[in-house]
Amino acid sequence: MVAGWGNLGAGVTNLVMGSFLFPLFKYIFQDEENASERAWRTVCIVPAILAFTTGVVVLFISDDAPKGNYYDLKRHGVMPEVSIVSSFRDGSLNWNTWILFIQYACCFGVELTMNNASALYFKDVFGLSTETAAAMASIFGWMNLFARGLGGFFSDYFNYTMGMKGRIIIHTVMLAGEGALVLIFSNTESLGGAIVTLVCFSLFVQAAEGTSYGIVPYVDPPNTGSISGIVGAGGNVGAVCFGMGFRELGYHQAFLIMGISILASAVLSLFLNINGYSGMVCGKDKRVDPETGRLLEDMAIGDEEVSLK
Repeated sequence: MVAGWGNLGAGVTNLVMGSFLFPLFKYIFQDEENASERAWRTVCIVPAILAFTTGVVVLFISDDAPKGNYYDLKRHGVMPEVSIVSSFRDGSLNWNTWILFIQYACCFGVELTMNNASALYFKDVFGLSTETAAAMASIFGWMNLFARGLGGFFSDYFNYTMGMKGRIIIHTVMLAGEGALVLIFSNTESLGGAIVTLVCFSLFVQAAEGTSYGIVPYVDPPNTGSISGIVGAGGNVGAVCFGMGFRELGYHQAFLIMGISILASAVLSLFLNINGYSGMVCGKDKRVDPETGRLLEDMAIGDEEVSLK
């Protein structure tokens, strides 16, 4: 939910910047040469100020983690000392990290790409004005009000009923649905149909982001920070790669490559094999210490069950 509302900023930005602030700044610079270009460059001052202010506020009023600040947690022995080098090494040597890296590139990377490309797409293909195209494109980001959180909810629900296998299955379904819908979207010729398809496409994209991070904390609990960072970077890498496709190719080809890539990433779920948990097609969940990620062996003594690491 938190990450989804963070991504919601993209939809809000598209709407506020493109449909409100840009026309306002264009009016201000109307007497100057290249008024539109001057307005678009100048309007970026607004989100820059907001971002800087938010960073300062977060620095002073927030905790490092739900349990408190890292310094206090380490001082009281609640949080073990973890070497940055060893954490990154262990996280990067786990192949599950890189599968999720690729899959996150194919959901969050797609969202970042669509935030940039969809306004141009509506403008070029359907002949909308810049302001109207920005408003249409903002729909994609607005779905983050609930879509990413919904993906996390489904991940938890299927974990409750099927264990880790359930998390992986619903994650794969979201990716497959996303890949199919982007292909449908690119072949929709009517504006109304394109908007409806965009909404459905957006739901699956953002839900897939939620299901991705429904899995991340289980890959290697002591090194979750490094793994989260690597997987998150996959979204940025995906945005760069797909963005280059839209820059160098036509819309149809770029969407085709995007759709096929997403569907291929869904197949990679077959190779997710997290220590102590079931895979998509085989294995079963075992008892795992949530803090260390180590397996627990159960030994029955009389009527009591004692768990030993």
